[in-house]
Amino acid sequence: MEKVPYIIRGGVEGRERLRILARVMRPTTLDLLNRAGMRAGMSCLEVGCGGGDLAFDMARLAGPEGWVLGTDIDQTKLEMARLEAAEQQLGNVEFRLADITQDAVEEKFDLIHARFILTHLRDPADALVRMRDALKPAGMMVVEDIDFQGYFCYPECAALRRYVELYTRTAAKRGCNANIGPSLPSLLADAGFESVHMNVVQPSGSAGEVKMISPLTMENIADAVVAEGLASRTEIDQLVTELYEFANTPGTVGCMPRVVEAWGWKAAA
Repeated sequence: MEKVPYIIRGGVEGRERLRILARVMRPTTLDLLNRAGMRAGMSCLEVGCGGGDLAFDMARLAGPEGWVLGTDIDQTKLEMARLEAAEQQLGNVEFRLADITQDAVEEKFDLIHARFILTHLRDPADALVRMRDALKPAGMMVVEDIDFQGYFCYPECAALRRYVELYTRTAAKRGCNANIGPSLPSLLADAGFESVHMNVVQPSGSAGEVKMISPLTMENIADAVVAEGLASRTEIDQLVTELYEFANTPGTVGCMPRVVEAWGWKAAA
């Protein structure tokens, strides 16, 4: 059986990591959607929606005349998303089990957004063509993805450097690219998108949840790292401990990986 590329743990534990990640990324992603031109009344597809945090925000932006579909390959996260959408009384958002590398959607959309998805795919170019095909003429494609080479911290932290190495090598072992971010504009252009734009953001800070992303992610890639034979469980446990200690130390600076934003339009005809 072919090995699943995705290296980050799913299910309930993965959902809680994504909840924190969504809060950290929320300001820059909402700013990106606004700059790219998302507006009320749009039909939108959120690919790899996870537990639905961003899809909820997109549903509010789309308003009662708009509609959002969130797709993911993790049924547990989708069930949680449906429950939370009902709790938030969001009637214009739907969640569906679907894999962008295999499954087509019948609907056509004004806007498609994918955050931290292409990095986990063996053939991101094909996925972008599939997403382009799901857009209406002149529809908008918005992607965000990581560049692990851009990680930094203060003061220097050996555990962080080892984490970056293990994440990058594990992704490569699965045929994926942890440094895909800078190639996003070219990938969009090659997929036939027009008027491609880009921007770079990097959430960081000396306090708050952004500092927790590294230890949480190290915890959630542990099984994949061990499966690929890149580190022992003992080493990983020690790395997680040291990363949490660093994050919880007042005054240390932590960050997300560098994040590249890119957006473009499908041809009008």
